[in-house]
Amino acid sequence: MNAEDLTRQAREFLAAHDPATTDRMDFLRARFDAGLAWIHFPAGLGGQNAPRALQSAVDSVFTEAGAPDNNPRRIGIGLGMAAPTILAFGTPEQHERFLRPLWTGEEVWCQLFSEPGAGSDLAALGTRAVRDGDDWVVTGQKVWTSGAHESQWAILVTRTDPDVPKHAGMTYFLCDMTAPGVEVRPLRQITGEAEFNEVFLTEVRIPDSQRLGAVGEGWKVAQTTLMNERVAIGGHVQPREGGLIGIVAKTWRERPELRTPELRDRLVQRWVEAETLRLAGTRLRQQLTAGAPGPEGSAMKVAFSELNQALTGLEVELLGEEGLAYDDWTFRRPAIVDFTGREAGYRYLRAKGNSIEGGTSEVLRNIIAERVLGLPSEPRVDKDVAWKDLPR
Repeated sequence: MNAEDLTRQAREFLAAHDPATTDRMDFLRARFDAGLAWIHFPAGLGGQNAPRALQSAVDSVFTEAGAPDNNPRRIGIGLGMAAPTILAFGTPEQHERFLRPLWTGEEVWCQLFSEPGAGSDLAALGTRAVRDGDDWVVTGQKVWTSGAHESQWAILVTRTDPDVPKHAGMTYFLCDMTAPGVEVRPLRQITGEAEFNEVFLTEVRIPDSQRLGAVGEGWKVAQTTLMNERVAIGGHVQPREGGLIGIVAKTWRERPELRTPELRDRLVQRWVEAETLRLAGTRLRQQLTAGAPGPEGSAMKVAFSELNQALTGLEVELLGEEGLAYDDWTFRRPAIVDFTGREAGYRYLRAKGNSIEGGTSEVLRNIIAERVLGLPSEPRVDKDVAWKDLPR
């Protein structure tokens, strides 16, 4: 399989499915069935077992033809986290049931991982799942759940055995967000919006057929999700001067009256960092074509978070008094985070969450130290202690 083969297939598909006359959802379903969705996935599951690097050859043909996409920003958690985890650990029946509506965007996904007492230390989570015949009964609370208010499904990690050490007693499920007992409440953020939520689970019944992976192996499954999450957040490849650096550079060029030598030095430094991160992201994407994501994604995510915060702070300083203004505090529950569609004040405030969401920078630095640099692990006194005996 090469780029020419895939390009030919895409053009033949377009000849048979005119985007101008074909219903959007029918078009996306047919594209999935033709193996032209995520081409590195197996045949029959939206792909052709082709190298991931060839995805751009397919996407460019559809983009040039004005074909509809699956609104990847809206369904990013499904595409970047749920799908690779379901593919890696799911049964054939789960592949068949979930992957196509996930890719087409018919079903939106969220992530039920963090809890009020288990954020950075996810393995300390306490949401309980108890077996009851062919079902599991789940009770607990999750927090910082992006897009839960628009989601039909969730990837969920629970505690199924409190009598073993915390990493050993977890089990992973696919949770129907419309099931009785699931309650979603908005969390209003510093920006005035509530893209995050807290989710309460009260005796929610989940069929065992929606368990992902073996009982007690939830931590292993969750690691796949988390590594893909960090790549999805930090490894997105922008064009040169794409994203926030482009916004700040545009202001610099168009507003010479705002310039100072000190701000110029800082802008140049941020520009170099943005270009370095862009090239590193390209390299990381190339590495992914050879296998699953590794701990390198943690480094990308840390760098992405720090650069975003530095750039938004620089933009506010560059604008002076204008940077202190805030365009709109109206309470909203948006489907996506839009850094480019709002003013500098919004970007500055929203970027504060970058070093928390998707793994705090402090925890990710530990991962880098231990798994990339090979430094000794931090002392852990809870490693062999049953979860129920841990202080809380």
